[in-house]
Amino acid sequence: MNASRLALLASAVSGLALLTVADQALAQNPPPPDHPAVTVHGQTFTPRSILSRNMGTKEDQESQFPPHKIIGNIYYVGTKTLSSFLIVTPQGNILIDSTYERNVPVIQKSVEQLGFKFADTKILLGNHAHLDHMEGDAMVKQLTGAQVIHMAEDMPALKDIKPSGKEHPIDRVIHDGDKVTLGNVTLTAHLTAGHTRGCTSYTTTVADGGKSYNVLFGCSLRPGLTVAPNVAEEFTRSFKVVRTLPCDVQLGDHGAQYNMLEKYAKLKPGAPNPFIDPASCFAEADVEEAMFHAILDEQKAAPAR
Repeated sequence: MNASRLALLASAVSGLALLTVADQALAQNPPPPDHPAVTVHGQTFTPRSILSRNMGTKEDQESQFPPHKIIGNIYYVGTKTLSSFLIVTPQGNILIDSTYERNVPVIQKSVEQLGFKFADTKILLGNHAHLDHMEGDAMVKQLTGAQVIHMAEDMPALKDIKPSGKEHPIDRVIHDGDKVTLGNVTLTAHLTAGHTRGCTSYTTTVADGGKSYNVLFGCSLRPGLTVAPNVAEEFTRSFKVVRTLPCDVQLGDHGAQYNMLEKYAKLKPGAPNPFIDPASCFAEADVEEAMFHAILDEQKAAPAR
């Protein structure tokens, strides 16, 4: 056998060995089951499809989305799939969600492209204690000196978020119904737990075009693949609470939760603001509540171990 054929044979054997190792790894760590499936508003969802829709690729999570005005003094400054919102006031600005620490420069760039100073960030809020929404808090605090404010129930989880060993900054602890005020803006914090113990939705009003609108910054209502009884109680309460919140403009911690891409594409001078959409305010809650009940039904039907 000549050298060329020997090389090809060796390559094939090596590839087969690698494939075998990969197959073994997959067998030992199979992906989580992708069920149940629910159909809501004519679209079918599974747990994996919802997660993929929210997160996108690693590039989506880190790439700047065009910063834009949503309504009034509220702007989008996040990435393609991880939301970050800027609320501008005469006394400084409020930032909601720092996302990953590596994204803070992306957020800063977006703020500055809109004509604002990142150093004018006076308050930093986060809607729940997961890395993709609040890992960058320490860096934002370091760059701006902003007061970091979070819901009490998320404090234990926040203390474990320590990028590069940095302690998670916490300047004020709030509770359900508390208000956060800066300049002429007041946000009301609503505990909508389930996704995390302290998942927080914020409501505020904004003036635009001579009218006043209710804005809802919703926290994720996505259940895990299993739902413990105490978490089920939290979700049950939260779905009820969310549907009572005033809403003309619904936003979320992932753009997909409020159809950001489709609405952004409709932004045209002189055209109606696509983000003003009361009819869609609870569409995301409809999807997640259906999934929540489907998961509970599967758990009840599962044979006892």
